[in-house]
Amino acid sequence: MRKNVAQKLIESHLVSGKMAPGEEIGLKIDQTLTQDATGTMVMLELEAMGAKKVKTEVSAQYVDHNILQTDFKNADDHIFLQSACKKFGVWFSRPGNGVSHPVHMETFGIPGKTLVGSDSHTCAGGSLSMLAIGTGGLEVALAMMGEPFYVKMPKIMGVRVEGKLPKWVSAKDIILEMLRRHDVDGGVGRIFEYHGPGLQYLSAMDRHVIANMGAELGATATVFPSDAITKRFLKTQKREKDWIQLTPDPKAFYDEDEEINLSKLEPLIACPHSPGNVVPVSQVEGKPVYQTMVGSSANPGLRDFAITALILKGKKIHERISLDIIPTSRQILQNLTEHGYLEKLLAAGARIHQAGCNGCIGMGQAPASKKISLRTVPRNFPGRSGTKDDLVYLCSPEVAAAASLKGEITDPRKLKIPYPKFVEPKKYFLCHDALIPPPKDGKDVQLEMGPNIKPFPKFTSLEDRIDGPVLLKMEDNISTDEILPAGTKVLPFRSNIPEISKFTFSQIDEQFYERTIPFQKTGFIVVAGSNYGQGSSREHAAIAPRFLGMRAVIAKSYARIHRKNLINFGILPLLFSDEKDLERIDKGDQLIIENIHKNIVENGSFEVFNKTKNRRFQVRHSLSEREKEEVLAGGLVNVILAKQKQAKHG
Repeated sequence: MRKNVAQKLIESHLVSGKMAPGEEIGLKIDQTLTQDATGTMVMLELEAMGAKKVKTEVSAQYVDHNILQTDFKNADDHIFLQSACKKFGVWFSRPGNGVSHPVHMETFGIPGKTLVGSDSHTCAGGSLSMLAIGTGGLEVALAMMGEPFYVKMPKIMGVRVEGKLPKWVSAKDIILEMLRRHDVDGGVGRIFEYHGPGLQYLSAMDRHVIANMGAELGATATVFPSDAITKRFLKTQKREKDWIQLTPDPKAFYDEDEEINLSKLEPLIACPHSPGNVVPVSQVEGKPVYQTMVGSSANPGLRDFAITALILKGKKIHERISLDIIPTSRQILQNLTEHGYLEKLLAAGARIHQAGCNGCIGMGQAPASKKISLRTVPRNFPGRSGTKDDLVYLCSPEVAAAASLKGEITDPRKLKIPYPKFVEPKKYFLCHDALIPPPKDGKDVQLEMGPNIKPFPKFTSLEDRIDGPVLLKMEDNISTDEILPAGTKVLPFRSNIPEISKFTFSQIDEQFYERTIPFQKTGFIVVAGSNYGQGSSREHAAIAPRFLGMRAVIAKSYARIHRKNLINFGILPLLFSDEKDLERIDKGDQLIIENIHKNIVENGSFEVFNKTKNRRFQVRHSLSEREKEEVLAGGLVNVILAKQKQAKHG
């Protein structure tokens, strides 16, 4: 069979299973990526599982989410992470060095390698022809210990790219077009592989924009070939020796095929409150805007900031606008300075912030209440910005710049200026001073744990009978931002599960924590619609509910990463056999599930008794044999510790 790039990547790293869609496969992992909002748990999990030193080729820990130091908590966690990196043999990227994905791409990304990361946007690594997958922190910890990464073999959708982008249209519009076609769950169980003649016009960082927001499609990964464009990028980073050619075979087979003609695209925008709510900018023109933001892992390249600066050159932003520029790395900031783009942005009235995720994750730059904010970030879930009644739109740098000048949503093609041409600089200034390599031997390093850092919680095995209330009934596409929010108030407790659990589901029900108190020992259930747990890979959205007593979720379908996170911490993810049964359940109904162990192992289906309504309905699970063991044990950590104990005692 003529192979595509994704098949070549998987085949070269396959350690178990068959490459048939839906079959569970195990993959050898070359590199891992963690960031501070999830990495503290990864390091605590490594400690809980008795890890000594990582076994990957490269593991890197980035501090990019929680870089606001409003009190001791974040600062303490930064010290803890640096000590853990020394102990376990991990590269440490200091606060302010930049967002994990573009920094990793610049420094460590190598075509043909595998990468898993405890951030859903790890898939951005596919821009360099890596098999890059976002997942929960516990699975990353296991990969760091040398264990395979398990995932269901995805279907591979080949997206043939034709044509060339028109003026005022850029890479962000390509991925927004894909979201307009497929919405936020259209990529579930799929790898999107881009190929075709149009790729010659997309830079490595353009490809990063597209690969990054593959997470918003729900895709397992996004893959690009490694070609002359890839080689050129690695040469700018003085890493040309890392390049290999990796392209699809002629007439390669894809499970599904699609085509996108770049020449026919127009400026697009995702309206509140979903990345899939995409329309042409021309349809929403004229709405007043109060904030614009350029940066984030979704538009991280020098070109994205430079084109904004060139559009604004010699002009002033509208008096109502706060234009927030968030450099994605110190290296990008240095190049903006050296090549004169930063001066143009400042002269136009922009505000310059430190390199990091910042406003994308709700860590500063929160918009005004019920006022429109245009952002180049990847997500606009309700309240993610830090403002509960926010109105965040997702757009390209061109659209953000046009709104900055006009004070309203504007089709940038209507600006009465020539479209600026960005020329890649001949000399690229490299900056690696804030990347600290691990010592050769860290066995004597002690973890430095401040008072806010609590040990990883211990969970009991799954009960054979669940008798508990439905504490929440939710709709489709509930995100992990709604399950366990981020932001300046919440994220500083990321290494303190007892405290962060108090914010569980607070975006949906501010009294949820108080309502769990009577059931924290006996257990409770939540029910939901389709694509439950979309968005961020944060495993806190599973750990915190489990800590409060959640034993099961019943939903129409799950987002890939969150489903696995539920299993990793002993929460039973069940599926409605008849989706209409969701309509027949109300919040507060008492549900009873019996013979759980036998049904998990033997049947795959359950009968649930709604005691409140005196009716029964059927549910099922989709657990693999390995996942059955994990959920029954009360989580993956319990499985690992049991195996270590067994090995120790023979």
